[in-house]
Amino acid sequence: MIRVSVNGENTQFSSKLQIHQESWDPKRKMAIGRSTKANLINSTLDDIRASLTSYYREIERFESHVTPEKVRNAFLGITENKQMLIEVFKQHNEELIKRIGKGITIRSVDKYELSRKRLSCFIQHQYNINDIALNEIKYNFITQYETYLLSTCGYKVNTSAKYLLQLKHIITLAFNNGWIHADPFKNFKLRFEKVDRGYLTQQELNIMMQKRFTIQRIEQVRDIFVFSCFTGLAYIDVKNLTEKDVKISFDGKLWIMKKRQKTNVLSKILLLDVPKMILKKYKDKLSDGKLLPVITNQRMNSYLKEIADVCGIEKNLSFHLARHTFATTITLSKGVPIETVSKMLGHTSIKTTQIYARITDSKIGNDMQVLSEKLQGMDKMLSL
Repeated sequence: MIRVSVNGENTQFSSKLQIHQESWDPKRKMAIGRSTKANLINSTLDDIRASLTSYYREIERFESHVTPEKVRNAFLGITENKQMLIEVFKQHNEELIKRIGKGITIRSVDKYELSRKRLSCFIQHQYNINDIALNEIKYNFITQYETYLLSTCGYKVNTSAKYLLQLKHIITLAFNNGWIHADPFKNFKLRFEKVDRGYLTQQELNIMMQKRFTIQRIEQVRDIFVFSCFTGLAYIDVKNLTEKDVKISFDGKLWIMKKRQKTNVLSKILLLDVPKMILKKYKDKLSDGKLLPVITNQRMNSYLKEIADVCGIEKNLSFHLARHTFATTITLSKGVPIETVSKMLGHTSIKTTQIYARITDSKIGNDMQVLSEKLQGMDKMLSL
């Protein structure tokens, strides 16, 4: 019998060799004597030892850890039909590409592809291998990946959690397909930190709107940002806005009716006076059918930092902050119900809208003033 031992774990299999007990040296683990049969047995055993050692080193090189069973199976030619993590991730992304435009956006595909590359870098960094079998992924693989994202990559908690969430999606896919029999995420809790992205107050928005800019590119960025503040449209939806998205509705007024690229949910937004003025300013000035001269999001955010400095706004201004400003300053603080705001933002759930919505001090003051007026005179009823 051949016994394979790795880190205290054992397995054994038959060598298919036979010898009389009195001709065997149990201490030296070899046949006694120099007979032809003894030489053949000892030579065969040496070959088996050499092969087992070679398989051990090969497995150690290409996989995350070695077990006696892996060495034995490699020697016996027993192949395992293993599904590999990065390969499955790649196949998943290829399937997503086929569904672009059918509930899937190119942006979603790009995010998953970036996640696959980041995971591949981690496996190479942590184990010095190119891929890992799904059935080898345990709880500590996930915790090590989280540490890698936070420390080596320098990501913040929420960014790291998003990468882990995408890995969890692939693991769930593998579990549902029966490629693994236990979920390594079972006892792992994804951590998200609450982040207040902020919004512009009415006063800050007024300052920005009244500011005159001598540089055209800066003025255009300001105009587009203000347009989003009064419509709640995300960057990509403003960028892709065309004439067919602006329609006269049941009330005879102009409305923006456009499906959000991110969720494919229809947004219906009344075109207020300010965004009307901005559309009129750029009407017939673009050759690609778009309504506004939107540059890349990165450059837009860079120019918004300049605008904040010029306007004396001490906030980390980014284009997405306009959407929060629409939800908080333009609508909710003016008494628009959150259900209506949710529809205009194209959200599928009120919970998502609540992330954007903040009850400002002025809103509380206005609401309490209305209540005070309704309760006026009740103080005369109190007998003291």
